[in-house]
Amino acid sequence: MFEANAFSLAELAAALELDFRGDAATRLVGIAPLATASIAHLSFISNSKFKAALQNSSAGAVILHPELASDYTGNCLITADPYLAYARASALFDPMEKPRAGVHPSAVVVAVDVDESVSVGANCVIEQGAVIGAGTVLGPGTVIGANSKIGENCYIHANVSIYHGVSIGNEVVIHSGVVIGGDGFGFAASPTGWQKIHQLGGVRIGDRVEIGANSCVDRGALDDTVLGDNVICDDYTMIAHNVIVGDGTAMAAGCQIAGSAVIGKHCTLAGNVGVVGHITIADHVHVTARGMITKSILEPGSYSSGTGMMETAVWRKNAARFTKLDELFRRVGFLEKKFKTNKG
Repeated sequence: MFEANAFSLAELAAALELDFRGDAATRLVGIAPLATASIAHLSFISNSKFKAALQNSSAGAVILHPELASDYTGNCLITADPYLAYARASALFDPMEKPRAGVHPSAVVVAVDVDESVSVGANCVIEQGAVIGAGTVLGPGTVIGANSKIGENCYIHANVSIYHGVSIGNEVVIHSGVVIGGDGFGFAASPTGWQKIHQLGGVRIGDRVEIGANSCVDRGALDDTVLGDNVICDDYTMIAHNVIVGDGTAMAAGCQIAGSAVIGKHCTLAGNVGVVGHITIADHVHVTARGMITKSILEPGSYSSGTGMMETAVWRKNAARFTKLDELFRRVGFLEKKFKTNKG
């Protein structure tokens, strides 16, 4: 756990716009779990099943739901959504310092519009026609392609590749190893082999988007690939050409979205979900881990696919019998009809 900033309980309450109870002058230097927090740490509890850990904690202050706060005698910040308050508090204690504005001597900048408040790290390359908004940070080794536009107050971490013709909104965070605007997987069969379909579209990314390390967002074949506002993607997410992702949708690690799929607003895709191309997923859909979506989902709700976990020996038997499922279904149907006929 890092310790970079210090706040009194009263200062934290004011910054987070929360009610508090206890010693207003208590100094807190970081955030820690209930079990390991000391008197100098803020902690939180968002689930009542951890109530025992709360009573045994040495935390200097705890973010609590009002129902738990009524039985707690220590310093506390009180809110109906402790987890959200913890998320907001984490920004106050984040030790990562924003680099100073300026261009590192090793960077190559041929762009025509880079705001003077931008920080350009070592060995960055910014190509002709690129636009970089105020307050944005480009980490070392990052490349911004020709005619791409990066909004204000973005943080592009080290070794990110943003190809030509990409548009990125404000307050976007892109982690190391991400590639935005690479070619979509477009090829046509020919007598002499695969004929490449040149990808003529771009990528448009909205405001307050976060893309995890080593993820890829391919450019469109003709139209753009689009990620709406407040979309969050975990590490190793793959978004193919011409995909459209609605505002507020979240994808956990390893999700793979095939070309021209349309995902609605405020959806959640758990780890390693796959979505085939050219289908539509409605708003407010949740897909559980390792789900494989092979057809459109037109109603909100929770969806799953695949088989549940079981012992390997049992799984092997069931997998072998799966090929007999259609035959069994037909036999049962035949027997049902025969039974009804005989009964009649």
